[in-house]
Amino acid sequence: MPRVKYRDADVALMARMMRAEAEGEGNLGMLFVGNVIVNRAVADCLDFRDVRTIEDVIYQVQGGNFSFEAVQKGNLFYQRARSSEKRLAKQNLDFWRQHPAHFALWYFNPYAECPPTWYGQPFTGNFKNHCFYEPAAGTCESVYTG
Repeated sequence: MPRVKYRDADVALMARMMRAEAEGEGNLGMLFVGNVIVNRAVADCLDFRDVRTIEDVIYQVQGGNFSFEAVQKGNLFYQRARSSEKRLAKQNLDFWRQHPAHFALWYFNPYAECPPTWYGQPFTGNFKNHCFYEPAAGTCESVYTG
C-alpha cells in the first residue's frame, strides 16, 4: 500500500521537483527531498492541513511564495521528468523513508552550518547541502504514523 495515493502524473511531477531541488546531491539527496514531499501530503498538521495530494504539496503557497523555490525559479523543474527520477519518486511514494528526512517536513540549504532549529522545529540531520527538520514533539502525530 503506498504512503499516499498517486497517479502517473504525480510521479512525474514529484520526480521533476526532486531533481530540481537536489540533483547535485545524487540519488540519495533526491530521495530525501522526496521524503519531505510525501511527508507533507501525509501530515495533517501545522502548515500542511490543506495539502493531501502531491500536486497540492508541490504548488502550495505560503507567505505569498511557493513552498518550493524551484517552482518560482523554473530551472530544472520545468524540464521533462527522466525515468531514473521517476523510479526514485515511486520509491518514496510506495515505501522509502530514511533518516535524516524520515519524518522531516522541511529542508533548506543554509549555505553555512545547519541551525539547531528552523522556525522552532528541531534539526534532525543533514545530507550534503540540505538541513532537515521534523515537527516539534506533540505537534504533528500524523507524520509519524502515515
